[in-house]
Formats: sequence, structure tokens, C-alpha cells
Amino acid sequence: MDMNQYLTMFIDESNDHLQSLNEKMLQLESSPTDLGIVQVIFRSAHTLKGMAATMGFEDLASLTHQMENVLDLVRNEKLAMQEFIFDTFFKGLDALESMVQDITAGGEGKADVTSIVAALQSIVNGDFQSSTAKQETAAASSAASALDNAGLTLDQFQYSVLEQSISEGHRVLYVQVAISEESQLKAARAFMVFNVLENAGEIVKANPSVQDIEQEKFDRSFSLYFITQKETDELRKEILGISEVENAELTELDEESLKHMSNESIEAAHAASAEIAAAVAEVVHPSVVEAGKSASQAVPQAAKAPVKNAPPAPNRTIRVDIERLDVLMNLFSELLIDRVRLEQLASEVGNSALTETVEHMSRVSADLQNIVLKLRMVPVDTVFNRFPRMVRDLAKSLDKKLDLVITGAETELDRTVIDEIGDPLVHLLRNSVDHGIESVADRIAAGKPETGTVNLRAFHSGNNVFIEIEDDGAGINREKVLRNAINKGILTREKAAAMTDEEAYQILFAPGFSTAEVISDISGRGVGLDVVKSKITSLGGNVTIYSTPGKGTNFSVQLPLTLSIIAAMMVQIGSEKYAIPLSSIVETAIVKRDKIRTVHGNKMIAFRETHIPLISLSQIFEIPDFNENEEEETEVVVIRKGEKLAAVSVQDFLGQSEIVIKNMGKYLPAIPGISGATILGDGQVALIIDPNVFIK
Repeated sequence: MDMNQYLTMFIDESNDHLQSLNEKMLQLESSPTDLGIVQVIFRSAHTLKGMAATMGFEDLASLTHQMENVLDLVRNEKLAMQEFIFDTFFKGLDALESMVQDITAGGEGKADVTSIVAALQSIVNGDFQSSTAKQETAAASSAASALDNAGLTLDQFQYSVLEQSISEGHRVLYVQVAISEESQLKAARAFMVFNVLENAGEIVKANPSVQDIEQEKFDRSFSLYFITQKETDELRKEILGISEVENAELTELDEESLKHMSNESIEAAHAASAEIAAAVAEVVHPSVVEAGKSASQAVPQAAKAPVKNAPPAPNRTIRVDIERLDVLMNLFSELLIDRVRLEQLASEVGNSALTETVEHMSRVSADLQNIVLKLRMVPVDTVFNRFPRMVRDLAKSLDKKLDLVITGAETELDRTVIDEIGDPLVHLLRNSVDHGIESVADRIAAGKPETGTVNLRAFHSGNNVFIEIEDDGAGINREKVLRNAINKGILTREKAAAMTDEEAYQILFAPGFSTAEVISDISGRGVGLDVVKSKITSLGGNVTIYSTPGKGTNFSVQLPLTLSIIAAMMVQIGSEKYAIPLSSIVETAIVKRDKIRTVHGNKMIAFRETHIPLISLSQIFEIPDFNENEEEETEVVVIRKGEKLAAVSVQDFLGQSEIVIKNMGKYLPAIPGISGATILGDGQVALIIDPNVFIK
């Protein structure tokens, strides 16, 4: 594996950790006393720091270390989370993301984080706290120093753990490692040693401390007590296999040797504990000290718990470059075309053995198709998970209170669609937070809760995925929208007066249109919703707006599950063949000519106690060799767009088929009503109809 592959792994895993840190910090902000969340955040930050140090990105590792110092105080209950700490941490996470983005772009991950580091250090030093809190922080630092001075000493609990591990058949090793004097990355090499050991067992005590080692506050050697079930020689080979590790001595201990090595250690630990207690007693209430004594007396009881040293679970996932999946999809697309051709040839030849073989191949390729498509499917959570942090910052900058409620995050979409849908959803969410949700004062005046709600939901419907962003805000002011549109010259007063509410709302997607009265960093420049519309349309989807004044607005985005392979109804009109996506079809029917009505110049047919428009594809596409007016019966396909229905007339139904969507190419102009083309089994090209265009 070359360094580029290591770098790719580092970038991917760093992004995963940063996303996790953002999510957990938001959870902690809601439950600031939950130390379980703090532990998860600490572990994630610790891993990120280690990876950065290993790769040589010292600035990134240094900032993460400063954040880790604060987290260490919090998880040890020496510091309580406050608004200033949360704000500082979020700024730190933003800086870390910028560094990783710089590394992704080929940079060195540099950034000016002086102010963030100063804020983090002030938190650790207690400069922003009360004088009492400062004294407690100082006592904690004194206590930590006392323990560090004890060196590789074992307290009663650690000794009991090691002793019980030996009695249960585990190996207890005393490990001494020396790094080469020429090494320029001592901390990185030490981290790699720790990584090997942690994958094989449990480190009980290290000297110098892990924190000092990571800061390169050691000469070139360190030692530790370690529990494992792995063979000693095998471990020694793995450690010595790390570059610039000069020596590794692993000594297996029995109960006698452990006791001999630990006698002085236990005495030193007791002395350190006494020093800690004295330091704390100077600034902490006596009742707290007594509680501490009780807790220390309870420690030996915890030592009786069995030591679990199960090997780490194997990694069941791998990362695959999306380009490889694209190649796989293209190859399978060609296979699908050949399969259809083989099926056609087998039916023409009539050979039973050939037919049986082709049918078996069809079943296998159908299973393969499902697997290939599932490989490309990604939960929308990969897009949704960045929005809580974004909405939190937006609400804070606008001085609004709101909750973002996410449902259906497990809904899956094709990776191609996922990669493109993020920015449109960002614009829609910003629009809901800025324009939709009212200020706290306005909500109270309207009799609403002061905290607004934005619902972000995703769900499947047929071969489509719907993503909805719904707020409980003020709704869309139709008159304001039309007035702004008239002032900007987007439409005339006459057209505005004749518009329905839905048509008026669609003006929001006009280029350059905005209802914001003040231009800000968030909105007012007329850039956003027009981009949303064009992007979603380019993905083969559409967006609809529903709004009730005073109650809220719903932006509903409809997207195809995949952009590669779809199920379609093949139809023929004259000498030409077309494909209509099954996801848009309600049913097929045969309508007699005398059942067709004309209403205001438009053809209509009866359908389930209502009348729907009848659309002639032969007229729209100007097909010369078919005229349905000469037919006694008309075959129709009833199509749906949302709640609206229509029927399209065709000459013959050819049956259902799995088709591969092919791009029309940049040399052909966009054809209204046509979303692409496909290659049939006999080599012919059939156009794919976009039913959404025919229903207004």
C-alpha cells in the first residue's frame, strides 16, 4: 500500500470522526451532564489525534490535543460543560474540518487556530471560571502531577486486575519498548506500538503516561503492563516490525514475579494517593473528601469483576471507490442488453435446451442486478447527518429557537443521487429556518410555542424517494410573492391575478427571486431556490410546494431511486418504440372511441368516477405512420404525477422490461417529454418518456 492509499484512508476516517464529533456534541449540548456521551467524544478525538500524528499533520493533532485536555477534565468531573465551552468546541471542529479539506485538496492541513487554542487553554486553566473553580482546577492538576511522579506504579485495583487475569489463564506481560535515536516521529511510532497492543489485548498502566508519550514528553523508551492471550513471540515480531522501533522486551509475569515487581509500586501509589487527598482537601468541602474516601474503599470490590479480554470484532466492511462501482454498473448494463437479446433469440429458435439455459441465466442476472443496485444504494443519513449542526448555527445567528426532527434517515438512494442532492437540501433548510420559522416574539404573539420545528423526512413510494422539509412557521404570503415578482418584472399583474396558489408558489424558484427585505449572509441575494429546482430536475425529479398561511410550509422533493436501471412498460406507436417508467403508471386500459369526450377543446376520458385528460403521443412526437383517430379502440396508459392523473394513447403494448437508461448526449438538444434512451435486445433504440412533463 502506498502513501496515497494511507492518505485516502486517513481522509475518509477523519471525516467519519468529525461527523461523529459534531453529532455527539449536539447530543451533549442537550444533555450536558451525560458523561457517557463525553466518553464517546473523548475516544473519537483521541483516535483522530493519533491518526493525525501518525500521518505527520502536527497542527491538526495539536488542536485535537487541546480539545482532548478539556474533555479529560469534563469526563473526570473536574469541569462542567457550559455555553462558552460548547461554542469553542464547535469552532474547533469547524477548524479541524477546514484542515481535513485542505489535506484533501493536497495541502498540509495548516490553519490559524490561535484564538481557538487560547480559548481552550483558558478553559483548562480555569480563567473563565470563578475563583473557587480555579482552585479546584489547580488541585486537580496537582493531583495529576502526583500520580505521574509515581512512574509505572500499580494501585490496588490495577494489581488486582493483573493478578486475577493470571489466575484466569491470561498472559500478563511487562513490555519495554525503545525507539531509535534517529526517529523524527517518536510519538507517532509510540502510537503505532499502542495500536498493535490495543488490538491484541488491554494496556493496564504505562510509563510515561500515554498523554506524555503523545506529546513526545519522553526520551525514547517507555514501559507498560499488558494483558493478552496472544503469543509473546508473535507480539514481539509485530512491534519490531514497526519502522524505527529499535528494541522490544516482553516479559511474561506469574503471580510471584508480579508480586515482587509491585511491592514498591503499591507503596508509591499509596503515597501519591495521600498527596492527592491533601491537595484536594485544601479547596474541597470535607463532605466531598469523605465521599472520596468511601469511594476509594470500594475500589477493591470492583477488582473482583472478571476481566473480559475478548479479541476485537473483525471489520466486516470495506471502502470501495465510487468509480469502480460506476464501471461495474456500466458492464452490467451491457450484460443486461445482451440478456434481453438472448431471450429474444431463444424464443425465435425454439430450442428447449437453449431456452432453459437462457431462462437460468436470466434468473441469475436478475439476482446480480439486485446486488449491483444495492451496492450503489446509500442511506440518506450520509447527507442528513450534517444538517443538525448547520441548523443549530443558523438558529443561533438568527436568534431563533427551533428543533430539527429527522425521520427516515435509513431510506436509501442511489449514490449518484446522494452526491448531488446535498446542496439543494441545504438551500431548502436555510430557507425554512430564515423565511419559514418566525422570531420568538412573533411566535408567542401568534399563540405558538416559542420553539419552532423543522421536520426533515425521507420515505419510499414506488420507484421514487420523497424528501420533505416541513416547518411550522408563518407559511408563504401569496400577495407578497406576487408583488415582488411584479416589481422584478418576472410576471405581469394580469398573469398574477389569474394564478392559483400553487402556481404563485412556483415563482419562488425563479432565478434572482427573493422575498427577503434585508440582504444577509443567509439570504436575500436571490440565489438558492432556482438552483434547487434546476438540480432536482436534472436528477429526474421534481419539487412541489404546499403552504398554509400561519401554519407552515412543506417542500416535497421527488427523486428516482436510481439513475441507471429502471422497470418500464414498452409500447409501440407506428414504427417507433417507447419506454414508460412503471413507477409513473397507474394502470393500462382500452377505451372505445365513443367514450372519449371533448371538454373546452381537450380530450377527456372517464376514470374511476372522474375525468382525466387524454394525451396523444403520436401528435406530440409527430409520428407519421399512426393516427389514433382512425382506430375504433384506443389503448391508453394512465400515468400519475403526485395526486394528478392523465392518460396517454399508444398503439400496442409490448410488455414490461428492465431497461438501461442511456444519456442522450451533449450533441442532442433537450427534448420535452423525453428523459433518455435505451438499447433494446434487437439493437434498436427506444426513447424513454418522462410522464411528469405531460401533467401540469
